[in-house]
Parts: sequence; structure tokens; C-alpha cells
Amino acid sequence: MSEILCSTGAIIGRRNGRNFHLLPELAAQINCDGFELMMYMDWYEKTEELVHMLKEEKLYIPVMHCEKFIGEKIGNGDFELAFKQFEVNCQIAQQIGASKMVLHLWNGMISDNHFENNIKAYPNLEEIATRYAIDLLIENVVCNREDPMSHWCELRRIYPKIHFIYDTKMAQFHDQESLLYEKEYEWLWKEDHIHHYHVNDYAGGYMDWSNLNVLPVGTGGINFQRFFQFIDKIGYRETFTLEAPGMREDGSVDIAMLNKQIADVRQLLTKYVK
Repeated sequence: MSEILCSTGAIIGRRNGRNFHLLPELAAQINCDGFELMMYMDWYEKTEELVHMLKEEKLYIPVMHCEKFIGEKIGNGDFELAFKQFEVNCQIAQQIGASKMVLHLWNGMISDNHFENNIKAYPNLEEIATRYAIDLLIENVVCNREDPMSHWCELRRIYPKIHFIYDTKMAQFHDQESLLYEKEYEWLWKEDHIHHYHVNDYAGGYMDWSNLNVLPVGTGGINFQRFFQFIDKIGYRETFTLEAPGMREDGSVDIAMLNKQIADVRQLLTKYVK
């Protein structure tokens, strides 16, 4: 049975001080099936406190999103620190019961400009994740130099058993949304490479950096009817995460918006995924 998750990044972020102690109260108001924990750099010195709180609250967190700047460190060639921090992320995931780890293998201003470093780092990351019984998933993150699908193809060529997480917004940013449905790329699902989806909308054009922000499903230009019909076709019945931020400027959270988005996606799943 498919599960609709809400990213904790939608409710905990810069505007409310990245205060993870707000999570239990906010999570109790959100009508999702569970959460994807977004890790922040600020939390490395508070990992024991974070894990203790999450375990005490018994929040269901099957997926964790690795701290994003690790991908930037990899691009810059700072492998030692990147691997050290990645292991901390895996330790947290294991302790809170998450079995999937979303990773931006490339990230930040450097993006994919030194993709040879990102390729080189992958086996070490996979080895660390495997030690903690974590399914490592590489996201189709937006690129400065090339495009995410080209990088996925290259990674699959070198590492044939690699697993991915597909983000609808990231794909549309590069005008690659339709590639998911094309015969040329059916290896993505026929070879069981995609193990998770981020379901987000996008209202910009091709590589429109001014409109990169994540939008709730139904408020941009992505054809989600086609997307969920495809999900039904391939038989995927696992996890989907919604990431559209619910934080207002004052740090309060628009719970009604988040719950409406969850209800809308649940309706799409009910209608198109049998």
C-alpha cells in the first residue's frame, strides 16, 4: 500500500530556527502516513538530542533526507569530511527506523561541475549505507553543467545496481518530466532503480532559476494525472514524499495548506492507482 509522507523540511526550517522540538506538536496536526526527516547542518552537534526526541515521540519516519551540503563537499573533493558526515546521517537513520536515504550526490553552487568527483564518491557512500542497512537513493537534482537524467544514465552504466529517488519538480526544471514515460528509459522501473518519489509541482520554464521553489501539487504545470497513471502501470506501491514548504514568514506553519495537498495527492492515488 502506498504511503504519503510529509517532509519535515516543510514544517521545520530557517523561519522557525530549525527547531526540531517543534516537530511533535506540528506532526500531530498533519494528516500524512509518516514523515521524511530532513537533516540540517545545524543538527550535527545535537544528534543525540534529536534521536532521543524522535524515538520518544515514536514518529514514523521510513525515509531520511541526507544533509544537502554533503554533495557540495563531494563536488569540491572534500571526501573525508563528506564521508564522515554521511555516516552520521546513516547512524541517525538507523536509530530512528528509516530504511531509505535520499542523497543529493551533487549540490550547491558547484553542482555537477566536477561530476567525476561525484562518480568517484558513490562506492564509499554505498558501502557506508549498506553497513547501516540503509537503501541509498540518488536524487535527480538540478544541474549547472549538464542534466540529471544524463548523470543517472552514467551512474547506472558504472554502477548497474544503483537506486534512485525521482523528484517531479527537479525533472520538470530540466524539461525532463516526459522522459520517465519513454521507452528509452523504461530500465528505470523495469530494473527496479527508482525506490522513492518526491511529488512536487513546478511553475517555471526550462532551467528557470527564479522559479525553482517547490510548489504544492496542482499549483504548477506538471501533469499529475499522467504521472499517477504511470505509477499504476509500473506497479509501484511504496513511498511518496510531499515537500512544499508550509512555513510562513513569521515561522508559523500553514497546516491547512499541507493537509489539503496531502488530501489532493491521496485522491489522485485513489483515482489512478489501483
